[in-house]
Amino acid sequence: MAKTKQAYFCQACGYESGKWLGQCPSCKDWNTFVEEKVVVGAKKQTITNVASAPTSIFDISMEQNTRIGTGMKELDRVLGGGIVKGSLSLVGGDPGIGKSTLLLQVCRNLANMGHQILYVSGEESLQQIKMRAQRLGEFEQDMQILCETNLEAVENAFGKVMPEIVVIDSIQTMYIEEISSSSGSVSQVREVTARLLQIAKKLEIAIFIVGHVTKEGMVAGPKTLEHMVDTVLYFEGERSSLYRILRGVKNRFGSTNEIGVFEMKQEGLSEVNNPSQVMLNGRPIDASGSVVVCSMEGTRPLLIEIQALVSQTNFNIPRRTSVGIDFNRVNLLMAVLEKKAGIMLAGCDAYVNLTGGIRLNEPAVDLGVVMALVSAFKNIAIDAHTVIFGEVGLTGEVRGVTMVEQRVKEAIKMGFTTCILPKTNQDSMRCLDGIKLIRVSNVREVIGLI
Repeated sequence: MAKTKQAYFCQACGYESGKWLGQCPSCKDWNTFVEEKVVVGAKKQTITNVASAPTSIFDISMEQNTRIGTGMKELDRVLGGGIVKGSLSLVGGDPGIGKSTLLLQVCRNLANMGHQILYVSGEESLQQIKMRAQRLGEFEQDMQILCETNLEAVENAFGKVMPEIVVIDSIQTMYIEEISSSSGSVSQVREVTARLLQIAKKLEIAIFIVGHVTKEGMVAGPKTLEHMVDTVLYFEGERSSLYRILRGVKNRFGSTNEIGVFEMKQEGLSEVNNPSQVMLNGRPIDASGSVVVCSMEGTRPLLIEIQALVSQTNFNIPRRTSVGIDFNRVNLLMAVLEKKAGIMLAGCDAYVNLTGGIRLNEPAVDLGVVMALVSAFKNIAIDAHTVIFGEVGLTGEVRGVTMVEQRVKEAIKMGFTTCILPKTNQDSMRCLDGIKLIRVSNVREVIGLI
C-alpha cells in the first residue's frame, strides 16, 4: 500500500530533510526549505514492461542521420552538429531573453523541413503562440500545438501525434497527479524530468524543456535536473542589449565550449555570422585603455575589446571593478604588475570592462588585461590595429596558448596588422603574410612596447 509522509525539500538543490532547517546543509542557502507530501511505496509508471537485455557493442549499428539540422547554424554549432534523436535538452535564461522565441523559430524551420513537431505550452494560450508565430514568419508545413500542464495528457498526445521533436515550455508548469505538491516544486520538477527522459530514450524523441532561472542566473529547481538531461544551454545577455549569446554548459554529444551569437530583431532572433565584427563595432580609435584580444570559444576565434580605466582614488581603499572578466583574476594581474613590472596601482581605482555583454574565462586574455591597465595608467594609446593574447603567470612570464594560428588568421581577416603573442608559441606558429608578429616572454617586454 502506498503511504504519504511529510518531508522538507531545499528549493535550490533538492536536499531532503525530515524537519525544517533554516540553512541547507548541502548548498548553504538560507530559508529555502518547503514542506511537501511524498508518496512512499507507489509503483512508478514505465513506458514499456518489456525486459531489457544486454547488447553487444559490435551489434549496435550507427545510423547516418542520427542528427537533425535545425536550420540555424549557430544553434547547430552549440548542439555539436544538430539535434540528436532521443536526447533531452534543457534551455535556461532570464525572463524575456528569447528562449521561447528561439525554440519556436526552430520548430518552424523543422516543420518546414517535413518533421513532425509538437509544441507543448503551459504558460501561453493557443492565440498567444499563434501571434508570436505570425511575427516570426510563415509556417509552410503544419505543426501541432498543445496547451496543457498535466504530464499524463501530454503523454497521450505523444501517442496520437508521434512527434520527432517536442518542446516543453516550461518544465516548472508541468505536474504529475500522483505527487501532491504543487507544480514547480522540487518533487514535481524532478519526477516530470525523469518521466520525460524515459520517454525520450524509449521512443527516440528529441525533447527540449525550458527552465526558469533564479536571481543568481541558475536553472530553478534541484541541481540534479542538470545531471539528468543530455544538454544544458544557457541564454546570456542583457534584455536592453540587441545581442544574445547561447552557451553550451553541458553537452553529451559535443563540445561544451561553443557559443552561438544571435541578434534580437522585430521578426525574432537572427544569426550573427561574424561575431568579431559585432563585438568591435563602435570601438574608439587611439584611446588609452582600449585593447583588442582574441579568445577561443570552442573552435571559433573571437575578437573582443577590453577597456580599462585607472584613476587616482579618493578613498583609503581603492575601488576595483570588473565586468565580463573574473574579478579575482584582475586583482591577481594588478598584483603582478606592481611586483614584477614596478607599475604602482595601489593608490588607484581600476575599472575593467569587456564590451559586447560577453563573459570570458580563458587565460589567453590575461595579456590584454595587462596592456589595457598599463595603457590607461600611463595614458598612452595602443595602436588600434594591434591584437594581443597570452597567459600571464605569477612571476610575470607570458605563457603559451592553444590554437595560435586560428587566432592570427582571424586577426588578419579583420584587418589587424600587428599581433603580440607569447614567445613560447614560436615553434607552433608559421609566418603569415599581412601581419607583423611580436613575440614576448614577460610583462616587462610588453610594457616596453608601449
